[in-house]
Amino acid sequence: MANLRNSVQLIGNLGADPEVKELENGGKVARMTIATNESYKNKKGEVIKETQWHNLVAWNNQTVIAEKYLEKGKEVCVAGKLNSRSYEDNSGVTRYVTEIIVSDILMLGKKPN
Repeated sequence: MANLRNSVQLIGNLGADPEVKELENGGKVARMTIATNESYKNKKGEVIKETQWHNLVAWNNQTVIAEKYLEKGKEVCVAGKLNSRSYEDNSGVTRYVTEIIVSDILMLGKKPN
């Protein structure tokens, strides 16, 4: 059960093409967002749809996959861990971010023609 600590798995659609940056050490990092959708019926019987957006960060081999194969709208399954951090923006305001550090990416949906 130790491997269940800080473990996240999500299936969703990419909100934009991955943003890939090359680092000074020659490595790469990919940042992307996915949307997960959930629906339920309220007390009136109306179907309510909710979308949650998740920030993803991929390193190493996962960056190669993201850069080569992923694009906006693509359905993916990702596994990773939650990471929270803060930073100070240009105005001096402290911002807080929660991201998923991706360890695995599985492409879903139809193969392109």
